[in-house]
Amino acid sequence: MARWALTGGIASGKSTVAKLFVEGGIPVVDADRIYHELIAPQGSPAGPSPLARQIAKAFAGVLRPDHCIDRVRLGSQVFQDEAALRRLEAITHPAVQARSEALMAHYEALGHSHVLYDVPLLFERQLQHQFAAVVLVWVPQAVQLARLLARDALTEAAAALRLRNQLPLDDKRAMADYVIDNSGDLASTKTQVQSLIGIMRS
Repeated sequence: MARWALTGGIASGKSTVAKLFVEGGIPVVDADRIYHELIAPQGSPAGPSPLARQIAKAFAGVLRPDHCIDRVRLGSQVFQDEAALRRLEAITHPAVQARSEALMAHYEALGHSHVLYDVPLLFERQLQHQFAAVVLVWVPQAVQLARLLARDALTEAAAALRLRNQLPLDDKRAMADYVIDNSGDLASTKTQVQSLIGIMRS
């Protein structure tokens, strides 16, 4: 089974593209979704998950009374402190990677010829060489910023800070094997995805 990577940037529309691949029969392993599942309350009665407890031990005040991680409070601690962000990644990445590997092995056992690993920080973490090909979801920076402001109700300064924590999409474009231009309408994006699925299956 060929393992391809799907990446992009915050507010680039990567989730929309991932859904189109799934609709086209290509399974997607979503690193962000796995992370959210791993930090969700677990057990009966529900309590903090093991990963949530690790995060709460490292970052004070981020575990809410309902046993969920307060992502806004956690984000305020790590997005302005590179050392704190690296500390969080050292806690979360191994757990996400282990679950991701299990899911990809599952899809291989089912007989799929390709799987997409959806990971936002692929290039930032130097993971691109682990995959047969890299697909980038790209939009111009001005579009990315406008979508981020509209989606997350952030101030322009806060949105710019989040963008600075990722490589610019134009830099990623130069390193990707395939690019999906998601700056147009959904029909245009869908056409590009279908074309790429055809290449994967050829």
